[in-house]
Order: sequence, then structure tokens, then C-alpha cells
Amino acid sequence: MSSARGVEGAGSVTWWGFSPARDLRATGPVNQRGELNVLLVGGSDPRHILKTIAGLEDTDSLHIWVIENSTEVIARQLLLLSLSLAPEENTSIPKKAEMFLEVLGNSKLRGETGDAVKEAAARLVDYVTDGQETEPHPCLDTSLLKFRERDELVRIFRTWAKPCAEGSGSVSITRAWDARVRQHLGTRYDARRGCFDWDLAMKLHQRGAGVINKQQYFEWRSQGVAFQMREGVYQTTNPTLLSYRILRHRGDKVAVTGYWGDIVSSPYLCFGVETSDQSLLKTENGSHVKTAQDISFANVQALFQSLSSRGKRPNSSQQAAEETLANTPTPGLLHPSGVSVTFLPLDSLSRLPDKKSFSHFFQCVYLSAGMAHQLGSRLQHICSPGGVLVVELVRFLLDLSADQERGVLEKVVEGAKDAGFDPWTPADPDPTHAIFTLQTPQDLNLQEGQTTGTMSS
Repeated sequence: MSSARGVEGAGSVTWWGFSPARDLRATGPVNQRGELNVLLVGGSDPRHILKTIAGLEDTDSLHIWVIENSTEVIARQLLLLSLSLAPEENTSIPKKAEMFLEVLGNSKLRGETGDAVKEAAARLVDYVTDGQETEPHPCLDTSLLKFRERDELVRIFRTWAKPCAEGSGSVSITRAWDARVRQHLGTRYDARRGCFDWDLAMKLHQRGAGVINKQQYFEWRSQGVAFQMREGVYQTTNPTLLSYRILRHRGDKVAVTGYWGDIVSSPYLCFGVETSDQSLLKTENGSHVKTAQDISFANVQALFQSLSSRGKRPNSSQQAAEETLANTPTPGLLHPSGVSVTFLPLDSLSRLPDKKSFSHFFQCVYLSAGMAHQLGSRLQHICSPGGVLVVELVRFLLDLSADQERGVLEKVVEGAKDAGFDPWTPADPDPTHAIFTLQTPQDLNLQEGQTTGTMSS
């Protein structure tokens, strides 16, 4: 959907999702416990991964299988997860939360955060290359990616590991951002502040994101800087938001580096519009006391606290944990017990139903709004009995009208039913996701004792 002219503001590359983070264990009629396999298609960022980990109990285990539609998005997911897994001895949780949000939603970073990106990217180069012959990090696994995809990841990480001060290279993210805004607004560019105000007040606020602050939203729409949580100079290019796009120039196809992501909905949607801490939603004189930035920071900090606590709990014994640490080629990362994230090839969704090891394997399948076209009958072959299908809706794609939003929902419901899933409506309906449960088929052929999956036949 994001490639259509009607949602040009969302961009052709989805750097962040258009819905709040969800605990996928608790999304559906049953709060699932024990061992859970989740297929996450087009998540774009690790918000659902972190939120689901935070909901785990000591006896739970979680294996998330990730499919994205570009290697740039995979690379960014890996880098954001690497920053999330940094131990407290290296980076305090508040500082880690600040860096994470800057990388997630800022076109320009503070120097300290830029250095952290370069260091993490350099480590990931070693991780992806060494991981082909050695055991991967217990929490991150890229071994099932194709060789050309891993080679592309290495190229991207090496690019990110280079100095990236604004103006030091051939691409200025400031100019790239402004070019996207000009392209999107056209003749309205000179009246852009009025356009920003309309999108915020009449769209985002009306659709349930009233906590987004006007000043912060305008700053992000103007320059691409969403999170400024401390005094500092934001002048280092965020390389993770630059990518290639094939464009036509005088009849020829050329690869153009620029910013091709969202410029209207904002990264505040991921962590900043919902919270279980009602004090953060307090209003005075009709205005929110806290901003979406404040809520984002509080939510991410809480998630990292949970991740850090789980990272200190061994799977079985301290000796086992020490052995795992000794065999890990990527140093300086937490080892959350019972948690694993595996990245699958870009084109693997259509092939999973043909793999016996993935037959009725996933207790939860998540499709982003941009991947909703993948709804089809083959999904029921990889979803376990009673499994849950979660589809992100287009509530926060601001270029769509209310009628178009309803039309998308109708198509999603129809597609899910045709695929063998029944709609499920919780007591507190979720306007950002449609939830379905798998109809019980008559001819389930489950694998006895199946506990893991593989891309091999």
C-alpha cells in the first residue's frame, strides 16, 4: 500500500510501524504461555518484539521469526535490537532508551549516539560474517538469510560504521528530508505549517493520538527530528534512515540515495500514544501534561528494564549461561533467557507452507499494513490450531480518508475469512489492528514432537 500515490506521505520504505507496540502473547482470546513461535511479517521496527519479551514469565520461551521486504529494514532491525541488548555496565537504561529513540525516529543524532551507531554497526559486520561459520548470538540469528542478503547486510553495516557528520558525505539528510516534504506538499509547501497543523489536529488527534505535542510534531515534520530528550547538538546524520531507490532520469534507471520513509504519521506512534501508566496521560485545561516524547521514553525505558532483568536469568544454570557467553562471537550483549529472533529471507513467506517443519507451526502470525496483501489461504497451513492472526490497519496512514480506511478494513476481513480465519473482537476493541483466530481444519497433519523450524525441506 505504501507505494501507491494515495499514501505517498508514508513513503516507499517503512522505517517504523503505523501502530503502537503490542504484546503478541496477549493479543487474542488467550494469553498464551509456555513456548510460543511468532511470525512477524513487515514489523519494520522491534516494538512488538520488545513488548512481547516484556510480557514473558520465567517459564516462558519466545521464538520470533522475522520477514521484511528489504535488507535495509533488516539491517535497521538488527541495529536497534543490538542497541536494546547493550548491558547496563556499558550503557545505563535511561541513556540506552534515549539513544534507541534517537536512532528510531531522528534524521540527525547527537555525536554520542552517532558513535554508538558506528560501534554497533562495526560489531554487526563481524556478527553477520562470523555467524556463517560459528554459533550466532543466542538471541539473534541471521544464518537462514541467503548469502546475497548477508553480503548486502555487511555492505550496509560497513557504510553505517563510517563517519556520518552532516555534510561530510555526498548525501545530506537535511536536503533529502526537505526534498521529500516538497514532493509531498507540492504547491502547498510555502503554507506547510498550516498543512502540519491540519494533519495533527484534524487527523492524528482525531484518530486517537491526541498526546502528540504540536511543537514536537512540527519539529519532526520540518526537519525529521522527533526526539530531543536532552540538550545537545543534533548534527550527525542518522545513516540508518538513508536508502536507495530506483528512479527514472531521462529514460534511464538510476539508484538515488535519500530519505524515502514516512514524513506525515511520525515515529511517536510506536511507543508514544499508549501507556499503562495513567499519570502520563493526565490533562490540565484540556491539554496533555506529558508529550508523546515523554511517554515514548517511559515505555522504552520500562521495556529495557524488563529485557535487562531477563538477560540476567540463566536458562538452566549459571554454568550454562557462562558456556553460552563463551561461545558467543558478538561481545557485550545481553542474553535474554528463552528468547530468540530469527530473520528469514525476504521472499520466504510464500515458501513457508511448503516446508514440513513449518506446518501448523506458528501460534501467532502478524502482518503489517504494508504486507496485508499477503493474506491468503496458505497462511492457515503455517498457523497452529487456535492460532492468532494479527493484521495492522491503516488508521494512522494520514493520506487515506475515512472511507478508504473502512474499505481497507473490509478487504482485510474478507481476505482473512477467505484464508480460513474468523474475526475476533476483544472487550476493548483495538482500532489499530484486526485480530482473527484460525478455523479448526478437518485434516490437520501436525508433526509429532515438533519444537523448531528450519528453511530446509
